[in-house]
Parts: sequence; structure tokens; C-alpha cells
Amino acid sequence: MTATNTRRLAPHLPSGRGPISQAVIDHCAGRTRMPLSSPPSSDPYGDDLQLALYVCYELHYRGFDGVPDSMEWDLDLVGFRLELEAIFLEQLRLDVAGGDDVEAEIAGLLSEPVGERGISHHLAREGTREQFAEYVTHRSAYHLKEADPQVLVVSRMDGRAKAGLVAVEHDEYGAGRASDMHSELYAEMMQELGLASGYGELVDLISGSVLAEVNFMSLCGLRRELRAASVGQFAVIELTSSPGSARLVRAAQRLRCGPATEHYYAEHVEADAVHEQILRREVIAPLLAQEPELAPDLVFGIQASQLLGGRFADEVGRAWSTGRSSLR
Repeated sequence: MTATNTRRLAPHLPSGRGPISQAVIDHCAGRTRMPLSSPPSSDPYGDDLQLALYVCYELHYRGFDGVPDSMEWDLDLVGFRLELEAIFLEQLRLDVAGGDDVEAEIAGLLSEPVGERGISHHLAREGTREQFAEYVTHRSAYHLKEADPQVLVVSRMDGRAKAGLVAVEHDEYGAGRASDMHSELYAEMMQELGLASGYGELVDLISGSVLAEVNFMSLCGLRRELRAASVGQFAVIELTSSPGSARLVRAAQRLRCGPATEHYYAEHVEADAVHEQILRREVIAPLLAQEPELAPDLVFGIQASQLLGGRFADEVGRAWSTGRSSLR
């Protein structure tokens, strides 16, 4: 991984990770124009299926270099994506407890288990600079487009909940200052760490478990029926970010990563503490007051996000505990 000051608007198509993702990539590149067949049996959380979904979703964001914009609504590709989504969603619903007790789920987000040993704990305590850079690489799949998946749901909201969500998004986008957008701050941190900071530039190195987290955000944002799940997913980010960000500030200081790295995480310690209150009082409460039947979907968004985040943390922890890199 080498630093670069050239940041393309649209990244190159990634390399395939199996028959499903390769079929999607070939279709986008125009190498095959036949209708895509039903996906073969595959791990719903695996690299192959998740990369295929990621490529499909990226057509709704920046697209890819050399791929026509019209591919975003290619009927064969959209139909294939819906089949992949069905596989992913079915597995998520099987793997979470479900329910409609939103308050209990929120309470769980606001308290960290005693003795928890997650990635930020490891990096703050004993992680290496190389491991810190690996973590930043993985998270770039989301943070270089930070808040974009969640902004998709704004048009699907109404009243106070919509205004509250926009208030949070306003901060994510730098309160109107391009240089303060969180995605820009993340890119500056990547450059400081010697990483390529172009949008989508490092996807070939990033774990499928990370792509699954980002894909869940896009899936919920693009489906009106999952608008409450999108809010639940966003709540997981905003309500749990501050303590972890504080630990990553300490890690950056201990490892002497530099001011841009410290600033990115310090910004999230303060900002996400405020966002927590807005999301709880000005988004979730009015949304459920207006549409109480959405409670199970909101719970699903929280639980599925925690499940996917836990899978990523376990994967990285296993790699680091055996002295291996967590990157592909």
C-alpha cells in the first residue's frame, strides 16, 4: 500500500473473488451481456457474494471507471442483485433474535460489557502501527463515503424524524465545509498513514466481513420497507462510536500516527456524543411515535449491525492473535 495524492472520482472495478462476483464484474465491464443466472449456493456472508453485492451497490454511488452510468439500472443486474439480497437478508433474519423492544436494544448500545476486548481495546493497549493501518484500510470501505448510505433514507422519512436525521447528516458532511466532511478527514488520515486514499482504491485488500457491513447499510438505504432498519443501523454507529474513538485517539498518540489521525477520531468522540442524543430523541422517538409498527424493523437493524460488526471483529482478532495480517 502506497500513499497517493491522486483521488479518482470513480474507482476501477475490483478483482473477482469467486463465480458470483466475477459474473457481476464481467457484466459491468461488458465482457458478458447474457442474462445473469440465479446465484449458486454460496456463503451469505462470504467474500464472493458480498463483493458481488458491493459492486452492484457502488453503481448507485460513484460507479466504476469505464462502466457506463446506465449500468446502475441494468435490468439483468438489478434482478440478480435482488436475488443476492434475498439470500443475505434471509440469513441475517435467521441469525438475530428479533423482537420489538427498541428501548432494551438502545440500552444495550449505551453500555459496554465489562472486560470487553474489541479491536479498539487492542489497538489502544498493544496494537502495532501496521495493525492500526490495517484497521483503517478495512474501514475505508465505509468512511470514504461516510454517511452516504444513511442519507439515502432521508427522503423516506417525515416530520421531526426527518429533520433530526438531516441534523446528524449535516455534521457528517462538515456542516457545509467540504474540508471538514468526515470522508475528507478520513482520507487525510489515510494519507498520513501512508495509505492510498482514493475512493474504492483498496477494496481488493478489504475483508468480505467489512463489505457485508457496508452492504447492509446500502441495502437498508435503498429499500423503503427497511427505512427503520437503516435508522437502527445508524444508531449502532452513532451510539457506540464515542468510547471506541477515544481509545483510537489513545492508540494514535501511543503509536505516534500524527495529527490527522488523532483529529479524525477526536472529532468522533465529541460529534457522536451529540449525535447519540439527536438520534434517540429527535429521530427514533418521533419515528416510532408516528409509525409504531416499525419497531421490529428498527430492532432488526440494530441486531444485524451488531452481528456483522462482531463477525468482523472476530475475524481480525483471530488474524492478529496468530501474527497474521487481517488484509486479503
